Amino acid sequence: MVIEYFIISLVMIIVLIILAIVYDYNLKKLKQFVELEEKKYNKLIEKYPSNINICRHILKKLNNKDVKIEEDKNQKTCLYIAITNKIIIANIKESYTRVQTICHECLHSIQSKKILLLNFIYSNLYLLYFFITAILGILGKVPNKNVFFSLMILFSYIFYFIRSYLENDAMIKAEFLAKEYMEEIKILTKDEINEIVKSYRRLNNLGIKMTNYKLFLETIVKTILICIIFVFR
Repeated sequence: MVIEYFIISLVMIIVLIILAIVYDYNLKKLKQFVELEEKKYNKLIEKYPSNINICRHILKKLNNKDVKIEEDKNQKTCLYIAITNKIIIANIKESYTRVQTICHECLHSIQSKKILLLNFIYSNLYLLYFFITAILGILGKVPNKNVFFSLMILFSYIFYFIRSYLENDAMIKAEFLAKEYMEEIKILTKDEINEIVKSYRRLNNLGIKMTNYKLFLETIVKTILICIIFVFR
């Protein structure tokens, strides 16, 4: 089975390379785009209320006022924690994307609780299975490598399926919710809002593809690592 696992790993690497090219996966390009847009729009976005106030307003708009809100300046990314029903806002005060980012997390809070809880539980079980399989593989204690490897592929697919649905749903809707919020608040002119929303759309065209690729990359890398362990053990 050594040759078979080697071939599988090679095919997966080739697939990742092809998808990276097709999806135009370029973090440097994304970073440069954001930096350029921030120079244009940061001053405008600074006129909006604090992140927590924005979050409260949007949650009220979504009829979901029970969500706890916490701002953590040491946090690198914003996130919604389903198990505690809490939105944690990262240090994004100086980012022109903060309105859309907060909308994104608020949208997570109204997604199906069953799917959100499934994602939380399954993600942890998936990681646990990966680590257990890797450790058993290193120790040479895997009773049936084919079964364990097949399950790894299946579990990876399920992880990607659940997570990509949640992220795509929130990312696609966030742009429109951000526009609605800015139009309701009436701090900027209609033309200024339209310019910012157009920028959000361009950002999302890059970001959605990269997010999906990154999720796929995470699952494939784990599978390749299991392959490598099985080859040498």
